[in-house]
Amino acid sequence: VLHGIGFLSRFFLKFFNGLNADENYIIAPQAPAKYYLNNEYKHVGASWLTKESTVMETANVISYLDAILATEDIPPNINLIVFGFSQGVSIAVRWVAHSKLKCSQLVLYAGGIPNELTQGDLKILKDNDSKITIIFGNKDEFLNEERLKIESEKINRLFYGRAKQLIFDGGHEIKQELIHRLI
Repeated sequence: VLHGIGFLSRFFLKFFNGLNADENYIIAPQAPAKYYLNNEYKHVGASWLTKESTVMETANVISYLDAILATEDIPPNINLIVFGFSQGVSIAVRWVAHSKLKCSQLVLYAGGIPNELTQGDLKILKDNDSKITIIFGNKDEFLNEERLKIESEKINRLFYGRAKQLIFDGGHEIKQELIHRLI
């Protein structure tokens, strides 16, 4: 599970509380760049990428995630679900694309899909018959009509028209009940 900007993974994990621990093993990597939130020097948040050196940072983050997955040594018969929220969506999609990650499900929750990706980059999802779910709130402050149109076009193009879209009543937030319904 890949958190959004401003989260620390230990706090992001609370959204997955209540999932059956005998059936679910949650790995929540921490984004590498930390910073103080709201310029108050009290609370710390983290970020996966910035617009500065994005290509190099993306390669570093993907190597980091590949190393974590290799260390976990997950058996091949396990259903691997890749979940990204907000900024974590761009990381999740790039990771699947660049590492040719065979996941049973890709959940993209309230985030943008990177512009540089092509349908061929994500062919692994089609070949693996991965389930793809896109989730967003109908009042998400980051999704205006134009952005929603652009993201919808990318979703249809990149995921071979196979992505299921779930729209909930709310903003840029995580609804824990949706996570429990999907996983």
